[in-house]
Amino acid sequence: MSEQRSPINQPLELPQPGSDSRIHSELLCNHIRLEMERAGGRLPFDRFMELCLYAPGLGYYVAGSRKFGEGGDFVTAPEVSSIFARCLARQCVQVLGQVAAGDLLEFGAGTGAMAADVLVELELLGALPERYLILELSPDLRLRQQETLEDRAPHLQHKVQWLETMPAPGFNGVILANEVMDAMPVQRFRIEAGVVREQFVQMNGDGFTLTWDDPITPGLAVAVAELGLDLDDGYESELNMRAQHWISELGERVAAGAVMLIDYGYPRAEYYHPQRSEGTLMCYYRHRVHPDPLLLPGLQDITAHVDFTAMAEAGLQAGFEVGGYSTQAHFLLGSGLDEILAASDPDEVESHMRLVQEIRRLTLPTGMGEQFKVLGLTKGLDQPLIGFGMRDQRERL
Repeated sequence: MSEQRSPINQPLELPQPGSDSRIHSELLCNHIRLEMERAGGRLPFDRFMELCLYAPGLGYYVAGSRKFGEGGDFVTAPEVSSIFARCLARQCVQVLGQVAAGDLLEFGAGTGAMAADVLVELELLGALPERYLILELSPDLRLRQQETLEDRAPHLQHKVQWLETMPAPGFNGVILANEVMDAMPVQRFRIEAGVVREQFVQMNGDGFTLTWDDPITPGLAVAVAELGLDLDDGYESELNMRAQHWISELGERVAAGAVMLIDYGYPRAEYYHPQRSEGTLMCYYRHRVHPDPLLLPGLQDITAHVDFTAMAEAGLQAGFEVGGYSTQAHFLLGSGLDEILAASDPDEVESHMRLVQEIRRLTLPTGMGEQFKVLGLTKGLDQPLIGFGMRDQRERL
């Protein structure tokens, strides 16, 4: 068994958490230690990540701290501008027009900003769905979503329903998942002497340590081999086996419609590029990015980029067709971004310039435009998805 010490004790230029936050983090650490003890002293990395993010009442996404927006840890596209949701709504209109009694289902709706803006735009376009469903694991975020909808679209609240689990088979409509897959726990692997090793987290005094050992996650070594890549010794990266299972579950439930996956990531050849030899794992705390997943458990977000080739393959295996793949910038342009900009009055200087700045942030390569990708998975549709009409890059998958 090889050991990798975490840089947890190295100085990081991060804001110091308050006393209440430190107490909260320690409660989660105690929870993790108890599970480690029951498991023989260590946990696979994906289970550690799952507890950090989703442990009931303590995990990052289910506790009450502010996460989204300028006062949180990161900003998502719906928080940048309503334009993101307005363009997405136009893609939804096209799909809803091809299915009977179609619904919308959003996974992980954050503050509820995207839900409110999509509903308002669909109302303007005369294409409101039967229902707008939200599957949200966090009680705190569900409350915040209700408050956002009450504030921004009170007359449309009756359309919104919250789910505890996946919808029943036979779903028709559109499924929206913006920055969902990057928050799923991942397995981490390393190549040592041509052999796949798995990353674990174990106790180290008052903190934790990262270690490598023979895999215990079923299918991990086979999944790495099936990547079909020649990886050098010492190469480290991630596999999101849960996301693949999640798409398989969606395939069992969607009868007709589209699944729109929006996230930061790469096609497989770029994801596992030789120069990306330490993987893509990142942590976010108060708008600072750093690589240490062991720092401040429960107070920081832990994410990994998405292998969109794997997601497309999982979609095909689940009975979907790949309806398109492109950058966020090209998807927004294909979904009516130019029409929205053209409708803005340049004589209203302040609002017009604000709109232009928001569009730049969503579309420029140095912003979200190239980093974020959109993958569309479809079933039973007879028209190409408009969002990929500007540029479809499926050949890169």
